[in-house]
Amino acid sequence: MYYIISEKLLECTKEEMMESQKQYVALLSSDDWEKEKNTFKMGIDFEPKTTNIHVTKAEENFDSITGTFFIPNRKNVQSEEIKFAFALDEKGIVFIDDSNSSRKIVRRIKKRKKWRLPSLERFIYDFLNEIIKDDFRMMEKYEQELDEMEDEIINDDELISQRVNDIRIDIRDLKKHYEQLLDLGEVFEENENRFFREENLRYFRMFINRVERLRDLSNSIRDYTIQLRDVYKTHLDIKQNHIITLLTMVTTVFTPLMLVVGWYGMNFKYMPELEYKMSYPLVFTSCILISLLVLWFFRRKKWL
Repeated sequence: MYYIISEKLLECTKEEMMESQKQYVALLSSDDWEKEKNTFKMGIDFEPKTTNIHVTKAEENFDSITGTFFIPNRKNVQSEEIKFAFALDEKGIVFIDDSNSSRKIVRRIKKRKKWRLPSLERFIYDFLNEIIKDDFRMMEKYEQELDEMEDEIINDDELISQRVNDIRIDIRDLKKHYEQLLDLGEVFEENENRFFREENLRYFRMFINRVERLRDLSNSIRDYTIQLRDVYKTHLDIKQNHIITLLTMVTTVFTPLMLVVGWYGMNFKYMPELEYKMSYPLVFTSCILISLLVLWFFRRKKWL
């Protein structure tokens, strides 16, 4: 598919794109790129990688910029990533994509965007923004979920540790993605080959600022997951200490009674108390009084 960058993206044929003096956007499969790349007349030193893509990056050639996109799936960050390559110069940009992912983004731009000052820089800015457009909302959802987990911990519910691990892994992958996008934006802003107009470099600076805020937010959420684990561990320690304290008090209450049982369990022949009719009631009453006295002592010390 081919487009001319005008007030909005205008779909056209390859011949119309080549004849036009306006900048263009082209979407090709890797096979089509191999057949047609010479017609774009880009001075490419580093051929854009179309397979085994593992990073988002841009490389400056003598007379072009080539690179790849490695985009985590926002619906499930740990699933298969979105991957495609690109090549650009001052005349336009070509996306080399066998998955049609870049085509979906370009179609959304074609449908929604209309520019007063159309340019390649503005198109690239809108394209990059489409990648991260819902990320602030996604980060808010992560924060809300972690807040709910913290409330559950306070209410003595169990922490779903696997979900915390999943969020931490998601945030780690997204943070890595944002750092790569920052590198990409900085290559564009540097404008070493003078492909972009100076007055339009502000678009890349705006994008870089937005990604920096997302990276900082991802750092804070990652720290929150660590903090949540510490809160849960502290809460567990408090519960265990409470159980140990309770067991200690129970042991302390029954220790005097065990002494009485052990004392009168001795098989001595001459124990005068055994001959008294009131011995049993007196010992029973004494045990009750001892237990009550120990409990009163704990209560006074606010241990109970």
